[in-house]
Amino acid sequence: MKLNEIKRKILNEGLVIPAHPLALTKNRKLDERRQRALSRYYLDAGVGGLAVGVHTTQFEIRNPGIDLYQPVLELAKEEMDSFFNKTGYNAFRAAGVVGKTKSALAEAKIATDLRYDAALLGLAAFNNATNDELIAHCKQVAEVIPIIGFYFQKAVGGRYLDVDFWREFAKIENVVAIKMAPFNRYQTFDVVRGVIESGRANEIALYTGNDDNIVVDLLAEYNIMSAGKVHTTNIAGGLLGHWSVWAQKAVELLKDIKKNKENKSVSEWLSLANKVTDANAAFFDSANDFKGCIVGLHEVLRRQGLLEGLWTLNESEVLTNGQLQEIDRVYAAYPELNDDEFVKENLDKWMA
Repeated sequence: MKLNEIKRKILNEGLVIPAHPLALTKNRKLDERRQRALSRYYLDAGVGGLAVGVHTTQFEIRNPGIDLYQPVLELAKEEMDSFFNKTGYNAFRAAGVVGKTKSALAEAKIATDLRYDAALLGLAAFNNATNDELIAHCKQVAEVIPIIGFYFQKAVGGRYLDVDFWREFAKIENVVAIKMAPFNRYQTFDVVRGVIESGRANEIALYTGNDDNIVVDLLAEYNIMSAGKVHTTNIAGGLLGHWSVWAQKAVELLKDIKKNKENKSVSEWLSLANKVTDANAAFFDSANDFKGCIVGLHEVLRRQGLLEGLWTLNESEVLTNGQLQEIDRVYAAYPELNDDEFVKENLDKWMA
């Protein structure tokens, strides 16, 4: 399976792609009504695509006895199909694919059967693998579905991936994008450098997953020497857990950056960047090594009425000490960043 040219074009131009949360009832069963409402919220907010079955969706959806991977992909697909039928916009569809090669191939097959465009390929199951072993795995998955590389921060289960890995990864023909989420400037640079040195910088879209550095990533330009020539590239868009909340404002942010990057002062952009990062610290619970990163997002969605509660499949995941107060603080400090009014105006429609 290859990515069609229209989808590749919009991906390269830069999209807002929220990482889709999982809506559960108080009995920790799939809440289909609210799961659909979340998809409708993002699509009506103007996002360019959805990423489903990823970290924010909770990796536990794959556990035996839970088996929610295919159901959540199906629900999101149905809502994206419905949105296309109503508006003519065909959202970019990314499915999280993880695990050892056999499991990853099975998930990739589910995603292709459901007409997802690409797999966001996690490598956490290969903590001790060599670069050659990792590349061999990636090539097998890429034979089934286009792949988006995923550099996932160590604090929540990722592993270190060096510039040599990214150079070889980018040479895989069916790689269409890379989500960079190491929450580390040096490691983010390794990805960009690897892609440029692969010779495919004009073909592979770079997306920020650095929720702690969203605005600066989207503003940044990279000028990297390779083969005796300086190559220039930038980060096109974002595939972010942070954008699962306040999504309408995220859409406005990316549009503003594309339109007004040169029309605002550096100090204006950096001031905004610091506000977004501060909000992210509260939502993602950076003070406690990101232990509350999923439930922090749930708390925002609960306040807006999109979720009924903070329940996750892992009962030990709860707001940490002081996290609720931090969310209160950033809500009060940066009211211009939330989309509460947009949600309030449309919630009944999405929940119908």
